[in-house]
Amino acid sequence: MQLLAWATLLPLALAAAPVIQPRGLELIPDSYIIKLKDDASEDMLQSVIKQLLTPAKHVYRIGKFKGFAAKLSPLVLEIVRKLPDVEYIEQDAAVTASAYTTQTSPPWGLARIAHRDPTANTYVYDESAGEGTCSYVLDTGIYVEHNEFGGRASFAANFADLINTDQNGHGTHVAGTLGGQTYGVAKKTKLLAVKIFDGQARGTIATLLAGIDFIAADALIRKLAGQCPKGVVANASLEIVNLFLTNLAVAAAVATGVFFAVSAGNNNADVQGYSPASEPTACTVGAIDWNDAKASFSNFGAGVDVFAPGVDVLSSWIGGVGATKYESGTSQACPHVAGLGAYLLALLGPKTPAQLCQYIRDTATLGDITGLPSGTFNGIAFNGNPNP
Repeated sequence: MQLLAWATLLPLALAAAPVIQPRGLELIPDSYIIKLKDDASEDMLQSVIKQLLTPAKHVYRIGKFKGFAAKLSPLVLEIVRKLPDVEYIEQDAAVTASAYTTQTSPPWGLARIAHRDPTANTYVYDESAGEGTCSYVLDTGIYVEHNEFGGRASFAANFADLINTDQNGHGTHVAGTLGGQTYGVAKKTKLLAVKIFDGQARGTIATLLAGIDFIAADALIRKLAGQCPKGVVANASLEIVNLFLTNLAVAAAVATGVFFAVSAGNNNADVQGYSPASEPTACTVGAIDWNDAKASFSNFGAGVDVFAPGVDVLSSWIGGVGATKYESGTSQACPHVAGLGAYLLALLGPKTPAQLCQYIRDTATLGDITGLPSGTFNGIAFNGNPNP
């Protein structure tokens, strides 16, 4: 009877939707993400989901990006491929937070983005400091009790497990650089944890998309409720091989008005091979070291929008309310720009994500980065300090 129900939805001759298998990732057997065509209705989305033999794990409504994640047998997969409103299918796979290495050295990143002079050692910023903005941290969670956050951090969603804290440290470090009161760029922004990785910094494409979907929907609700009157930003310090649906999901979220800062990745390779770094509508961030050289690990290429400090960055950590740690990676560079996005929204007023990323590029400190391959933008994020 189930097959007959499916069959009634199929035209006699229809090209099947492609099934994309991510390369270089650990594939999850019989788990898929199904994207419907942009013009598919909510009724069609619900109709397709109701036909499944098992419930959908996640349902996505990210602007025009409609779809779901589910376990499908080979037989049901072939039937789903032939549904007229299905555009793409991607097999789910394990993903991790962007890798990093531990190093030791004095903190310097905030001073660098507040000055044209690389030897300056103060962080000069407007007292608005991101007040009135909301900053989503798509990561391993946030240790919200940390003193750095002063009660401004909270859990917004958890798609990784049932533990509403950060058991890894990656997300807490990122949040501290974005909005910590000592180590953060936007010291008054509201920090919202969207947990998609567990304590081992592992997740799946399906949970990543669920996090993006949540951010787009939740940002709209919070803005309408007056909780984020100055705007919203999101930080995605993660890297995976180039995944078509991940880029589409980020683009759909950006189209709803969320500024996405994404890490370029730590493979010393062109960003075109990685997601979401290769998504043009995201603001992609590479890393520099304290000598203004491209960090040895940082990805590069025409897809990198701007660079920020990413070596020996001191920030908050797990294990105690005052814990700190030095970390290196484009994961550390990215929240400098996410925080700068929140800072500028509070300072300058409304800007679309495209306008905000372009402003960051237009005001960047130009020409100081050494070791960049040709075709890569040579600009370091700058906060507009009038006495640089």
